[in-house]
Amino acid sequence: MKSLTAEDRAFARSLLICEDGDVMAFDKPAGLSSQGGRIAAATLDDLLGAFERSNGKRPRLAHRLDRDTSGVILAAKTKPAAAFLGKALMARRVKKTYLAVVAPGAPSPREGRIEAPLRRVSIGREVHMQVCAPDHPDAEAASTGYRTLAANEEAALLELRPHTGRMHQLRVHLASIGRPIAGDSRYGGALVLGGGAVPRLLLHARAIRFPHPDGGEREIEAPIAADMAAIIARLGLDERRVLAATAAARG
Repeated sequence: MKSLTAEDRAFARSLLICEDGDVMAFDKPAGLSSQGGRIAAATLDDLLGAFERSNGKRPRLAHRLDRDTSGVILAAKTKPAAAFLGKALMARRVKKTYLAVVAPGAPSPREGRIEAPLRRVSIGREVHMQVCAPDHPDAEAASTGYRTLAANEEAALLELRPHTGRMHQLRVHLASIGRPIAGDSRYGGALVLGGGAVPRLLLHARAIRFPHPDGGEREIEAPIAADMAAIIARLGLDERRVLAATAAARG
């Protein structure tokens, strides 16, 4: 466990969206890993040490986001809450909504569902996912719903709803229909759009709806990161209309 500096603790607190007695929600920035991997750097899991209680117990992440994906992620504050959320995730009762910029232009059809099994493939030290035949021995069923919120000839802003939770699922599914996510160098995403560079993966976990340990359902949102919002504006995709559309769809 990494020891945290005062700056680390302040940074961890700045990521907190909301909390109650059972659950905490964070707005994870792109570039911060959820948990440890090959890169020897601080992770969100490390930063949860900033919320350690006097008895030594600390929150634990309920799920993960890819390092280069920004947005909302949940942590459980107690062991019962962690078990509850874990069962909800396994039962697919947790509904996640993502936003992604893809290129070139809108997919056809503009709204639909991608049903394409995936399998893991090792390329050097990296693990990639590939679409494969349903009868492949390593096939994992994967399903992604999508709809186009705004588009022009160069790019489109999509709302994504994964119905399964495979590694890199959204990225590979969109690449498989010829609309890779911008900034995704691993799966063929555009690295220049709107006359400027795309410095990172333009995939954002916008909202999560989940059953709460105390009963009922909660929905928590994370605002689009400033750098992603700037690229959306640069591309001429009307962010205000987009956000109104996502709110209406959930309503």
